[in-house]
Amino acid sequence: MSKTPILAGVLAVAVAGGAFWMTRDAAPLPPVLSTAAEAQEATVSSEAAAVPDMILGKLDAPVEVIEYASFTCPHCANFHDTVLGQLKKNYIDTGKVKFVYREVYFDKYGLWAAMVARCAGPEKYFPVSDMIYDTQTAWIGNGEEATIAENLRKIGLKAGMSKEALDACLNDNAKAKAMVAAYQANATKDNISGTPSFIINGEKFSGEMAYEEFAKILEAKLAN
Repeated sequence: MSKTPILAGVLAVAVAGGAFWMTRDAAPLPPVLSTAAEAQEATVSSEAAAVPDMILGKLDAPVEVIEYASFTCPHCANFHDTVLGQLKKNYIDTGKVKFVYREVYFDKYGLWAAMVARCAGPEKYFPVSDMIYDTQTAWIGNGEEATIAENLRKIGLKAGMSKEALDACLNDNAKAKAMVAAYQANATKDNISGTPSFIINGEKFSGEMAYEEFAKILEAKLAN
């Protein structure tokens, strides 16, 4: 029998009131992210340090783009499907942009998805993230906890993780707690109020952008 990741009583992450954000409109972050007592007591400085940023491109690129996104956000999935590929080809792979991806957790399902991506290993993080975004509607399915857990497990297995490694990963309370602490610290520091949000060389841009709009901003930053 498969196990449900982040077992009840160990760590439960949900928006205030337990709502599951699945609107097609711009999705605001919940004012309160409820966690189990362990996560509430986490020391942000120590826990967040255990969760490194996921990065594409040259570390010393002249422009840094930080994306804040949730694996359960439809607008984030659309950005990764229609814009990121072009940005990677024209700016990231050419050494112009350092791209930093930071996870936002609207709900426990976004946290579970992020755990699968991270547990696949740094070298597979972005390929697994692509799988998660590409199949977002399918793995969310009927929106029920058991369905989502099983579908995310299937993505992990398809990515090459063993069943044993996947079980250990999805029941790693310390890892989940550290991820929540990192999210809280980063989102507070950068005043993130919705997804997707971008910090481009220190300037914040909120909401989904077409490639042409994004490229225009990057060109202006590169010219300075």
